[in-house]
Amino acid sequence: MIRTSPARRLRAFIASESAGGVLLMIAAAIALLVANSPLLPNYQAFLETPVVFAAGDLVTIDKSLLLWINDGLMALFFFLIGLEVKREIATGQLRSWKQASLPVYAAIGGMVVPALIFAGLNWNSPDNLRGWAIPAATDIAFALGLLSLLGSRVPVALKALLLAIAIIDDIGAIAIIALFYTENMNTGALLLALVPAAAMLLLNRSGVARTIPYFLLGAILWILVLKSGVHATLAGVVTAMFVPIATGEERPLERLEHALHPWVAFLILPLFAFANAGVSFAGAGLEALAAPLSLGIAAGLVLGKQIGIFGTCYLAARFGFASLPRGITFRHIYGLSCLAGIGFTMSLFIGNLAFADPASIAAVKLGVLSGSLVAAIVGMAVLRKAEVREDRNANA
Repeated sequence: MIRTSPARRLRAFIASESAGGVLLMIAAAIALLVANSPLLPNYQAFLETPVVFAAGDLVTIDKSLLLWINDGLMALFFFLIGLEVKREIATGQLRSWKQASLPVYAAIGGMVVPALIFAGLNWNSPDNLRGWAIPAATDIAFALGLLSLLGSRVPVALKALLLAIAIIDDIGAIAIIALFYTENMNTGALLLALVPAAAMLLLNRSGVARTIPYFLLGAILWILVLKSGVHATLAGVVTAMFVPIATGEERPLERLEHALHPWVAFLILPLFAFANAGVSFAGAGLEALAAPLSLGIAAGLVLGKQIGIFGTCYLAARFGFASLPRGITFRHIYGLSCLAGIGFTMSLFIGNLAFADPASIAAVKLGVLSGSLVAAIVGMAVLRKAEVREDRNANA
């Protein structure tokens, strides 16, 4: 079996994630065009198409196509996140505190400050406070996709740092979903979910490298978690934790990650973007963006990420708690902190969990899209200027 070095795997992952990010942008743009055209009723009817899965009298799942995308296909996205997190902790950038300290500080600041800004702007609107976690998320595919447009002028170390921050951010988002967005829990179904989890643990301890048993047990786990009231996508994360990193010469986790990543990057996430980014701007003016919910999300993404990530990185480096990677300047860190304000996938996902009212979901989409757009423009402008200055200094 041919093994690749960690550096080569990182470059391949970043390249694939970047390409997926570009496709994600295209899918979001198409959704916006369709939602603001005469095709809007067809778009809505398509997403509301009922899809039923039944297994005799044992299991019946009747959901709209939109919910199958958000609850079903996105479970595979969370499964991939779980695999990435496990790999990074075991063998990657998070395996030691020396390597993980800077992205840990940055990710914490990048989650806490946006949430505080959102809460501050929505303090007099108690119903809106359910959305406090929406601006705390970062869309790694979108951000890396934009970084790829700058080509080799962006240091690989900066892309790696952004990846590490986003992975820690995902861990935080997973914890937030589990703790704060679970309602009406069915304890019986949750207890039954321990059975497939225990079976996967037994497979792991027995050194089983074949991935099909993990998938079958993971599907059963997904159904039980769905029935329990805990968000079903978390079953993907739990399943990933049981996949072995290595069993003899076999490397199941790496094999699964490589096999799944193209499907997630080039199909699942673009489909999610197309299904969730379609917001109609009919009758929406500046007053809609100035509403507390939309403004809180946009301000959290644009200002909160800048203050949280850049501020914690600066203080950590200034007081010796962490150091910047070689070749990275504070101008790079500032540009990265701006790009981290692209929330998109996870922000829209959390928004769908936080609110059920169509008007609130439309406001969430408006805040996420506007905030992510501003963050992208500012981040790209900062990084382009940083590169020009660095080239001039190099030639001096």
